[in-house]
Amino acid sequence: MTHRYKIIGMTCDSCQTKVQDLLSKAVGVRNVNANWHTGEAEFVMKKHIDTSVLQNALRGTRYKITEKQENIPHIMEEVTKSRLQTYKPVLLLFAYITAASFLVQLKSDTFSWMMWMRHFMAGFFLSFSFFKLINLSGFADSYSTYDVVAKKWRGYGFLYPFIELGLGFAFLSGIFSLVINTITLVVMSVSLIGVLQSVLNKRKIRCACLGDVFNLPMSTITIIEDALMIAMSLFMIVFLKA
Repeated sequence: MTHRYKIIGMTCDSCQTKVQDLLSKAVGVRNVNANWHTGEAEFVMKKHIDTSVLQNALRGTRYKITEKQENIPHIMEEVTKSRLQTYKPVLLLFAYITAASFLVQLKSDTFSWMMWMRHFMAGFFLSFSFFKLINLSGFADSYSTYDVVAKKWRGYGFLYPFIELGLGFAFLSGIFSLVINTITLVVMSVSLIGVLQSVLNKRKIRCACLGDVFNLPMSTITIIEDALMIAMSLFMIVFLKA
């Protein structure tokens, strides 16, 4: 017999694989196919299995399983939204950081683009690392589905938010500018490789740029984010060496 259940908490391909592996080990389950896009799992069972037994197979994880269809969050609700609505969180964040970076120089006699970029990059890394650190494990799961380094070493997904946090504080303080911009150039270039591969291959996966807080799909917006940081760091390196 076949049964369909709702799975709450799946946000990426890694989550889907993990849920399938755990649930397939439950007694009585012949086969299970999970889909993180729909937030559902279809079971082939020898006989009906109580939901509590299936939930027990997911113990120690954030995933919840239920047969009820009401009051279940839509994991990929953004599919029905306009692009503006979908990316509203990240666009608002960019607007806040941009405005704050300009306001910092209000008391200065002259406007400095170098100073603006330094403050913008500080705001970018501090803000984005904050959202990633809210659910570090969730971010690491999502990041390992597309980042070229995190795919090979999942620990990089746990380390990455702290790299961003360190870069944010470094840009804010203005210390070791050449070294910090060089590190930024390398880190963001590596990050961009995985993003480009996912977008060009049209993989429908979740972007981990704002951690596990917002359910944003991978798109050209993510490419622009990384490319902007690369361009700014490269400009500052050239300026500092001049």
